Amino acid sequence: MLTDQELLRYSRQILLQHVDIDGQLRLKNSRALIVGLGGLGAPVAMYLAAAGVGELHLADFDTVDLTNLQRQIIHDTDSVGQAKVDSALRRLSALNPEIKLVAHPIALDADTLAAAVAGVDVVLDCSDNFSTREAVNAACVAATTPLISGAAIRLEGQLSVFDPRRAESPCYHCLYGHGSDTELTCSEAGVVGPLVGLVGSLQALEALKLLAGFGEPLVGRLLLIDALTTRFRELRVKRDPGCSVCGTRHG
Repeated sequence: MLTDQELLRYSRQILLQHVDIDGQLRLKNSRALIVGLGGLGAPVAMYLAAAGVGELHLADFDTVDLTNLQRQIIHDTDSVGQAKVDSALRRLSALNPEIKLVAHPIALDADTLAAAVAGVDVVLDCSDNFSTREAVNAACVAATTPLISGAAIRLEGQLSVFDPRRAESPCYHCLYGHGSDTELTCSEAGVVGPLVGLVGSLQALEALKLLAGFGEPLVGRLLLIDALTTRFRELRVKRDPGCSVCGTRHG
């Protein structure tokens, strides 16, 4: 049950008829894995912690650099040189001591990634490279775990939800295939801070919808964000029956 302290902490959220006590209890009993604690992972982790998701698994092997602070708002100047996981643990513990935090401060390989994904209810991919996204997607398909994938670079952002529990849902590979070896990262191409904050906040919102059980998740839809003109566009995405990752998932 929710304690008096929790009822007070989450009162504004509980007031929503879509959440209520039952939804808040579902959040309390939920576990989420956040892969990457940079520009996207920062708002994701902070909003999920603030919302009362009971157990957050934090995965990142990198350290905080001064150039990160323009957008990775979970870290601060005193965090420079620290492991991002340690910096995030400190910030989230101060934000909400009611939740459990689990650290994964190493690069996840196939085995550790599979175990990490199997131990949670939802995965949020906040990484910045295609190989990690592909590996996370494969692990989510294998474990039948919903994946919320976000990306942002320069002044453009993307967001979608892949839910292997639904027969009609595509996976990340259905949409992006084998990607490109020439993909640029934010450190190479640049990015504006509020854009990653926007995409990460939307990822957190999608996670709350899935975990608390309300609204319509962004499954089978790709949201495109043009920060230069402040325009949003949505594309329908269909599952590829011949997909090498999820094509045989439902027979």
